[in-house]
Amino acid sequence: MRIESLQFLRKLLDTPSPSGYERDGQRVWLEYVRANGATRTWNDSYGNCFAELAPTSAPAGGATPFTVAVCGHADEIGLMVNHIDSNGFVYCRSIGGIDAGSIVGKRLQFRSSVPGVDAPVLGLIGATAIHLQDRSGDPKVRKLHELFIDIGAKDEATARARLNIGDPGTFLESSMMLSDELIVARALDNRIGTWVAAETLRICAEQKERKVRVVAVSTVQEEVGLHGAQMIATSLHPDVALVTDVGHATDSPGITHAQHGHFKMGAGPKVAVGGAMQPEVVARLMATAERLSIPMQRGATPGSSGTDTDSIFLAGGGIPSGLVSFPIRYMHTTVEMGHLRDLEQIPQVFAGFCEGLTGAEKFAPTL
Repeated sequence: MRIESLQFLRKLLDTPSPSGYERDGQRVWLEYVRANGATRTWNDSYGNCFAELAPTSAPAGGATPFTVAVCGHADEIGLMVNHIDSNGFVYCRSIGGIDAGSIVGKRLQFRSSVPGVDAPVLGLIGATAIHLQDRSGDPKVRKLHELFIDIGAKDEATARARLNIGDPGTFLESSMMLSDELIVARALDNRIGTWVAAETLRICAEQKERKVRVVAVSTVQEEVGLHGAQMIATSLHPDVALVTDVGHATDSPGITHAQHGHFKMGAGPKVAVGGAMQPEVVARLMATAERLSIPMQRGATPGSSGTDTDSIFLAGGGIPSGLVSFPIRYMHTTVEMGHLRDLEQIPQVFAGFCEGLTGAEKFAPTL
């Protein structure tokens, strides 16, 4: 992977951006797209961010240019302060889907809204020592509301001087390279989607001729209901939407392939087929990948994809959409893992999709 692109990816991954609190990560994203081809950038009231690459020649008669939106969501899962007890221990609600059993003993950083508290408030999810646990019965998996966060406060007043109810927290694990090809991070889901959007824009900016408008989009609040995608689908209303999210790699132990499909890291991106995926868009994505000698893994998606695609394709009478995902292991944990080659190939396919578009295409069946 290009050194500058990997550096950008690592910076995105390590910038806390829980759902509803994405602004720090969005600033990193905007800085990159402004330096890598965007002819205009803007954001809306909730922090969805856009980077436009105008056609090299304006359409005849002053018509609105054909628009391809390349979308990924900026937010990550996290925790939100819900209660502080008399001893200064903090209890949280989840931001997005979290397996409570996987986070015991994890370290956290909270973004405080208490005036004068500018540095992150650090804490850890308390784990009672095994020597002190009651092991007379069957082991119990604790629910999230039963887990407490220790921020080192001696009492409630001390804790409330550092945190407010509603302050967001993210896990402290930073990104790391497990090898030259494998990356591990807490927020591959879905900072890689915003990375793909930015890289697609950069590659398209290098094309000599471009007859369509390409808009990279970094959406907010996907993990709590696909909210940002619904907003941008209405406000931007592109002619075609190309979406990236993570997808499950099912090549680790304990996964039934007959139920979940067989997808490998390093075997190529996953292209979704069915449901929200408009067939002509999927066909062009597959033809582009074949032309570029990029392998693609097909994923059966008869209904909901669980991604921004589900909100975008419904807007305004239907926006032709396609979804290409990055196969990762251990989704929604702090050790999500993926193969950089799979990731690098997605913006290549998306830029290839845009290349050669005349703006007169009709992504609709002939019936």
